[in-house]
Amino acid sequence: MSGTAAVLADILKYTIVAATPLLFASIGGLFSELAGMLNIALEGLMGIGAFFGMAAAGLTGNVFIGMLAAIGSAVAGSLLMGTVTIKFKANLFITGLAINLLAGGITAVLSQWWYHTKAVVAFTLPPPVPAFPAALSQIPFVGPVLFSHSVLTVSAWLWAIVAAFIIKNSRHGIRIQATGMNAQAVSSLGYSPDRARMAALVWSGVGSGLGGFALGVSVSAFVPNIVSGRGWIALVAIYLGRKKPLWIAASCLLFALSESLSNYIQGFSSIPPLLVLALPYAVTLVSLIASGNKR
Repeated sequence: MSGTAAVLADILKYTIVAATPLLFASIGGLFSELAGMLNIALEGLMGIGAFFGMAAAGLTGNVFIGMLAAIGSAVAGSLLMGTVTIKFKANLFITGLAINLLAGGITAVLSQWWYHTKAVVAFTLPPPVPAFPAALSQIPFVGPVLFSHSVLTVSAWLWAIVAAFIIKNSRHGIRIQATGMNAQAVSSLGYSPDRARMAALVWSGVGSGLGGFALGVSVSAFVPNIVSGRGWIALVAIYLGRKKPLWIAASCLLFALSESLSNYIQGFSSIPPLLVLALPYAVTLVSLIASGNKR
């Protein structure tokens, strides 16, 4: 490949990698959104998943166990949020903000307790398991972009496909959507809207936990504020994608592309680094405004 093609391939490859945590979290958040439970705690749940997932993976040396720990911890946070809002009728937005604050506090305290630092905690993990045969990654341009990814990265796209099937074709998904549209009608048919809402929050916990864990695996460490607003970006992707899994995935790629470009520009531009790092968030803001104007 020429130099330009190689650079473009690297940017597109990193775009797919950077979209992984966003796709996990946004598809998870889609379930709760369809159930009428706007989950603004995605940011905190991703942080919880990142911390506990990396801690478990580092302790056992097993990435799969780390994934389970990330899912379990984030689901526990979702259940806490569901219990407080559904059972005790607390305000959904205040509870979501509280979960975000709790996530930052509990990870800092446990990091100090377990690792004696509130700074970066590095972990030694086994190398990522490739999702495709090595021969495919050698195909010019297409190979590095599409076939050089790990199982975790490919799993994000499988997660989106499975979620789309559940939402459109399963009774469970239809009940979740019906609850968001008309909870009273669901109740009149003998189904529990609260159970559907709680199930939707559990799905959002699964996605958020995996998204946070993907962030940790990408740097083999837990870093304070590792999520860095990606939970909020995932929330924007749900609305920019019109609550459709396919379009949500496209939105995640758009935000990931802006992140990839910001990382590339830093090495080849005299633009102040802080301004360059703000590019993904600027794209998020512009996208949200554009999405609002189309309503």
